[in-house]
Amino acid sequence: MTQPFTLSWLLSPWLDLSQVAFSQLEVSELELDSRKISSGMTFVAINGHEVDGRNFIDAAISNGANCVIAQACKQHVHASIEIKNQVPVVYMDELSTHLSALAARLYPRQQSRLIGVTGTNGKTTISQLIAQWLELTGVKAAVMGTTGNGFLSNLTPALNTTGSAIEIQKTLHQLELEGAQVTALEVSSHGLVQNRVKATSFDVGVFSNLSRDHLDYHHTMEEYADAKLMLFTQHDTKKPVINIDDEVGKRWMTQLPDALAVSLQAPLESYSRVLWAKAVSYSEQGIEIQFDGAYGSGTLNVPLIGQFNASNVLLAFGALLELGIDKALLVQHANTIKPVIGRMELFQSDNQAKVVVDYAHTPDALEKALQALKVHCNGKLWAIFGCGGDRDVGKRPMMGEIAERLADHVIVTDDNPRSEGPDIIVTDILRGTNTPNKVLVEHDRFKALAHALNAASPEDIILLAGKGHEDYQVMENETVHYSDRESANTLLGLNS
Repeated sequence: MTQPFTLSWLLSPWLDLSQVAFSQLEVSELELDSRKISSGMTFVAINGHEVDGRNFIDAAISNGANCVIAQACKQHVHASIEIKNQVPVVYMDELSTHLSALAARLYPRQQSRLIGVTGTNGKTTISQLIAQWLELTGVKAAVMGTTGNGFLSNLTPALNTTGSAIEIQKTLHQLELEGAQVTALEVSSHGLVQNRVKATSFDVGVFSNLSRDHLDYHHTMEEYADAKLMLFTQHDTKKPVINIDDEVGKRWMTQLPDALAVSLQAPLESYSRVLWAKAVSYSEQGIEIQFDGAYGSGTLNVPLIGQFNASNVLLAFGALLELGIDKALLVQHANTIKPVIGRMELFQSDNQAKVVVDYAHTPDALEKALQALKVHCNGKLWAIFGCGGDRDVGKRPMMGEIAERLADHVIVTDDNPRSEGPDIIVTDILRGTNTPNKVLVEHDRFKALAHALNAASPEDIILLAGKGHEDYQVMENETVHYSDRESANTLLGLNS
């Protein structure tokens, strides 16, 4: 818990409460969820994307809120004050826009540095590579994102890739108190559009790539790209690191001329600052990258799989160089980096097919994962995947087409069906295939993997895609425990 500040001081950039009776009321903790309010906490009521928090003001007060900061409306205009059961409710214009700055006042970050990572795929891998690399070079580092918040040895599960404006500032503040010198924060398109990092300054910002995802929210790829670009054009991001192998990233360079352009090949265009790979080679041991550019030349050897991981490594490397970390130290420790949990994570046992668990749940990610494994596969390549319910329907046949084209055997299974019928989702996926009768449908993910392992030869590789690090499955009426990683360990006999 942070030290208490007065309500008058906290809101002073937007409101003058110095003359009101409760101006010296102490505020020590902000909370958006009325159900989590306890005595002495301050409730923040905004009109969110799905829920209007102002409908829960009475509930928050009943739970012990000492005051309420609420988004202004026609009934309660800016700077108006309402007293409910002796609890002040202060109304502010554009509260959701200002919430990041307001939270940063209560939960300040003093010395620690911040790297923001955005893009469709690779955010988790890049942020965790950054944190691992920093720790190896003696810098205490934390992460915030899909797999959780905190230090890599002790992550706290996170509900969303990018938390609320309050959660972000509060967590960054707490991590700094616990010794974090640098935090790598995954920045989602939702987080950018909804102003969750509006007042957060980034020492370095990384863009990985952009492919189809979240069109149920952004509607068009142009809107989705514009949301990602906000990190570099509408936020305080000092040093952009941009993947120019991605067409969107290449296009952005006209707006970001001072950015570090990162590429797995010699760039055809002229950029002021470049980090590029003269040569990349892949083996059973991992990836070797010979780099050159703005920071000179050298070689990175990392024990990871796949071309997209070569890109992730080079982007993480570029971000750390931009942060000022010594190049020689980074090169020295590259070969001790470990694969990220649930990201192209390899499970193997004698005389059985290899199983690779990956979070790939978009067409682009599935395609890249299968292409990456083809390089390493001496036998047949299997793809086991599904698609989430209540999400972008258009990507389902695309993923079916990709799996059929790149894998030798395809099994369609359930991902997180949510409120949709699993058979409907499967039908959508199969529409993208030319020979749906050759695709096995097995709704139970454990049984799907068991079937593949029983039928596969020891030279085969089975990609189990979509869930990655997750240890749950969202059904229509319940969330159940399930983990692809646990399934792989169990069926390969690795638990004993």
